[in-house]
Amino acid sequence: MSGVSLRTQDLHKSFGALHVTQGIDFALPQGARQALIGPNGAGKTTLLNLITGVEQPSAGRILLDERDITGLSEAQRSRAGLARTFQINQLFRALSVFDNVRLAVAERLGIGGSLLKPLGRRADVTDETLALLEKLQLVPDALKPIRELPYGRQRLVEIAIALAQQPRVLLLDEPAAGLPTSEHQLILDVIASLDTRIAVLMIDHDMDLVFRVAERITVLVAGAILTEGTPAEISADSRVRTAYLGADFDA
Repeated sequence: MSGVSLRTQDLHKSFGALHVTQGIDFALPQGARQALIGPNGAGKTTLLNLITGVEQPSAGRILLDERDITGLSEAQRSRAGLARTFQINQLFRALSVFDNVRLAVAERLGIGGSLLKPLGRRADVTDETLALLEKLQLVPDALKPIRELPYGRQRLVEIAIALAQQPRVLLLDEPAAGLPTSEHQLILDVIASLDTRIAVLMIDHDMDLVFRVAERITVLVAGAILTEGTPAEISADSRVRTAYLGADFDA
């Protein structure tokens, strides 16, 4: 790894008198496989919302590849190389799995505005879409409308859409939510198959998955970073056990 792909500097977010994010200094190195954990209400999703432009910080800066993106819109940050999945998916429920992913590929290629024209004639779009569906084992569901898929399968579609953006930084907000444990290996395989230059930050409450994916873990409590370290260091930290993992946790 060389350099830092994503950085926040003294990041604050307040809603009136409620301080949700408090002075967060965070760095995600290029190629990192990192996790963000913490109890409900710790501010994890708010931090992702600030990074991706869903919300604006009350103070502080966000840098992508050392470029200040604090003032950029969500779309501009996406085009700059930042991709994210959401706790509640953002899919077109009436469209098929194939069309949801195909639209994302077309948008990245700059042809999303010509969707009334037959995209099916674009072999490059079709080929890339099928490759993503294969990666996420979604080919059997390709022609099904999103609304007919179990929630866990919808999560996989959202990951395929994020990968269609060919990001340099990938933010995964509870990617395993709704997936049976038997399919967690698929998430692990997808992350393992990514270009090693892509930095990945994952939020998930499944500690088995987190400890299998992450090389480093950042712990957020009450809107501030409590500590950061390797999985072994985090699992042994008495403060983390008290705040989140529980005394009986065994990594």
